[in-house]
Amino acid sequence: MYRALLSAALFITAANSQPLQSPEVSPDHRVTFRISAPKASEVTLAGDWLGAAPPPKLTRDDHGIWSLTLGPLEPSIYIYSFTVDGVSIPDPVNPRIKLRARTSASLLEVKDDTPAFWEPRDVPHGAVEINWEHAKTISGETRAIWIYTPPGYAKSTRRYPVLYLLHGSNDTAAGWTTAGNANFVLDNLLAAGKLVPMIVVMPFGHATPFGVPVPPGGVTNDALFEDYLLKDVIPTVESHYRVAPGRDRRAIAGLSMGGGQSLRIGLGHLDLFSSVASFSGAIPGDFETRFASILKDPNTTNQNLKTLWIGCGRQDSLFPRSSNLADLLTKYQIHHVFHPTDGVHNYTVWRKYLAEFAPLLFR
Repeated sequence: MYRALLSAALFITAANSQPLQSPEVSPDHRVTFRISAPKASEVTLAGDWLGAAPPPKLTRDDHGIWSLTLGPLEPSIYIYSFTVDGVSIPDPVNPRIKLRARTSASLLEVKDDTPAFWEPRDVPHGAVEINWEHAKTISGETRAIWIYTPPGYAKSTRRYPVLYLLHGSNDTAAGWTTAGNANFVLDNLLAAGKLVPMIVVMPFGHATPFGVPVPPGGVTNDALFEDYLLKDVIPTVESHYRVAPGRDRRAIAGLSMGGGQSLRIGLGHLDLFSSVASFSGAIPGDFETRFASILKDPNTTNQNLKTLWIGCGRQDSLFPRSSNLADLLTKYQIHHVFHPTDGVHNYTVWRKYLAEFAPLLFR
């Protein structure tokens, strides 16, 4: 009896000493999340694939380990975090951190047997560089710009067209690379012969401090960011990289907040941009009045715009805004592409949109 009890105790001790694994992805794409919080009274999970669904609760075992299994999930890279007794934290044992403008989270990757369009493949790869610049328009602040250059750029003498690719609210300049895998999406499209080689510029979209209300009479984030992009980012890029000149070789696109910024800046400066896209965009509420001049002159607008592309997931809370914008553009006979899909407000959708939109550029 003593030996049996001792063996059982040693087994339990060994089991409890195993490193905690979270997240754990099973072959059927179900995912188990775990966190050790012996003194917590409630733990819930936040995940960008959940949409408007309430945060699911984790279950606590006798050793203070909370766990939850969900899925199967579509192969993708997801953003998630735990809320422990009201405090949001990233997964303590997951080294893949998603930094944001405020707070941080964790990244979960669900792979399939065949590498997806967003995964690194055995193809030539471009480079992603972090450029630090002194932003004259933002009180001399030193800010990072992430820039993708296509394979062969360093050995080439050619000049390349440029796509300015903007992130969403509470994200950073790193978002399109670390969560969106934009560089691998572009590498794979290039290797398949579906893409014109291009430089992709990813600046930080919060020109004012995120989460801080604009004081009365103050400059809004969108207005200051537009100034920053036009007067700091574009001149910096064109002075440091081999950029093809002219509006026909310049495009702008973005997701969520960045989608709204892309529309404001791109359509507001058709002398600078020939293609504009909004992915699940925060469409300006005053769009019809703001852009009355281009709406009322569809012939000139259609001549100037090579591509105006709007995509949004039907399960996204912003879907009505994109759908209404498409109806408005149709009303004024402005040529555009409206691309509604299934999906919520996350990079699973936005990677697909980048893969759809980028091949249309610079043909």
